Amino acid sequence: VQLQAFGGGLVQAGGFLRLSCAASGRTLSTYVMGWFRQAPGKEREFVAAIRWRSGVSSYTDSVKGRFTISRDDARNTVPLQMNSLKPEDTSIYYCAADRKFSNTNVYDYWGRGTQVTVSS
Repeated sequence: VQLQAFGGGLVQAGGFLRLSCAASGRTLSTYVMGWFRQAPGKEREFVAAIRWRSGVSSYTDSVKGRFTISRDDARNTVPLQMNSLKPEDTSIYYCAADRKFSNTNVYDYWGRGTQVTVSS
């Protein structure tokens, strides 16, 4: 599975961004697609994940109610809509894929990250 994340940028606090992960190489219906992030000096952390077939999603507590993960079957992409952004959301965001759900860094496939910077 090849993954490519894009859509990052600079936004003011309270604003929004929409990231997307383009996936290719395999049929994704049996995969879990995840978004992670890593801020400078910190470990990579789980943000959200979605089971492709069922559409069931999971979120870390700090983004619940602000971020929404989805999947686009036609385009083979996994958007992450990020609203009400806060400076602490500033990170490099990565998309990942695995056959099993996890909220840790055990996913088999990773894309290159995209930088999100939220100014106060």
